[in-house]
Amino acid sequence: MSSAPFRPFEDLLDRNAALRLLREAVAGADDGELFLERRRSEVLGYDDGRLRTASFDASEGFGLRAVRGETAGYAHSTTIDEPALARAVATARLAVGTGGGTMAPPPPRTNRKLYGDADPIDDAAFALKVDTLREIDAFARALDPRVVQVSASLAASHQEVAILRPEGDLVTDIRPMSRLNISVIVEENGRREAGGHGSGGRHGLLGLINRETWESTTREALRIALVNLGAQAAPAGVMDVVLGPGWPGILLHEAVGHGLEGDFNRKGTSAFAGLMGQQVAAKGVTVLDDGTIPDRRGSISVDDEGTPSNRTVLIEDGILVGYMQDRQNARLMGVAATGNGRRQSFAHIPMPRMTNTYMLSGDAEPGSMVADLRDGIYAVGFGGGQVDITSGKFVFSCTEAYRVRNGQVQEPVKGATLIGDGATALRQIRAIGNDIALDPGIGNCGKAGQWVPVGVGQPSLLIGGLTVGGAAA
Repeated sequence: MSSAPFRPFEDLLDRNAALRLLREAVAGADDGELFLERRRSEVLGYDDGRLRTASFDASEGFGLRAVRGETAGYAHSTTIDEPALARAVATARLAVGTGGGTMAPPPPRTNRKLYGDADPIDDAAFALKVDTLREIDAFARALDPRVVQVSASLAASHQEVAILRPEGDLVTDIRPMSRLNISVIVEENGRREAGGHGSGGRHGLLGLINRETWESTTREALRIALVNLGAQAAPAGVMDVVLGPGWPGILLHEAVGHGLEGDFNRKGTSAFAGLMGQQVAAKGVTVLDDGTIPDRRGSISVDDEGTPSNRTVLIEDGILVGYMQDRQNARLMGVAATGNGRRQSFAHIPMPRMTNTYMLSGDAEPGSMVADLRDGIYAVGFGGGQVDITSGKFVFSCTEAYRVRNGQVQEPVKGATLIGDGATALRQIRAIGNDIALDPGIGNCGKAGQWVPVGVGQPSLLIGGLTVGGAAA
């Protein structure tokens, strides 16, 4: 596949012919588009002292969609030419039926760019990337004799999209992405524990393979592993919890964010359905989804329907004021699209998805929040979690957490899980820190079998009465 710029209407399709076929597909429909994509991605993985993974993937294709009411017809192909597009029309038109729809207004235009165009894969030679991973492995092992295993990976991708609208507008976007991940396993007296850290965003690889960056990332991974090496079994019971800033916002993302996506609320399956304008969180809680932050992992100049990304307030001072919307659900709910129509690739249909979801700062000092805990948990890092959208119930595992007694942070604990439901947890927020932070750029979000990059963030939070799963007293 050529590294020349992706110009499907110069090299692969006649634009007028493509527009004619698109209009044939959406005749009598409410909406639709032709989405074309080319993507290149590379992943290098260094594990157990050697290069274990070196993969490169290149793909291109189109997706054609026609929307009528709640139904969407979708066809996609890895062949971008007029015959393939003509065949896709028949499938897309299955959603239109006898027609009768009214075409929705086009999305507003924008010239805003939130990231550069350069391909991160080309930032450094293959040999330099491998050498960097080798140096990370050696550096981590030299830091502490208890290090027995090191895993490091570099990932980079370059996505180019072109979206042709039925009114004739063409929207394009070039989306870079890079990521560094490091995991360290330590062993002492027969006990093994792990720690991991990473960083990334919509930018090149050079900043990640800079020695200062990867040394800092490696030290943090080792620090977490050593903390867990000395951790005791977590207590079990209902207790107050202080969440650290930044990455713990993944709990907000899962337990609250998904419940504020438009499709779940239109269908009435979200725990927040029907609560617009009502108090759903403690006063002072303001939650946003913001795809407009430059170079962030979850940011998009335009979404995958051609709508410019937006800074959408979801909860303001505890009041539910907005949902994240794609074009279809926004139209059906009688509101404006918010630039949250996202898809994994040309082979996937768009749906409402988060970008960078975070809570704004309050005025509490983080230290005073911990000092107010008589007996609780201070949770700094999170791993996997699950949430039920309908009930809002969640379970999250902590990767770094500490027991707090009489306002003092004491021994680290292992195996702690936080259990609750999003709506209740929001109401039980007792203090909001003044230390908002975003995650380091490593988040991915899954929904209906599709994965997209996202960002999360929050200030420190004091939440009362969460159920902590651990070892019974």
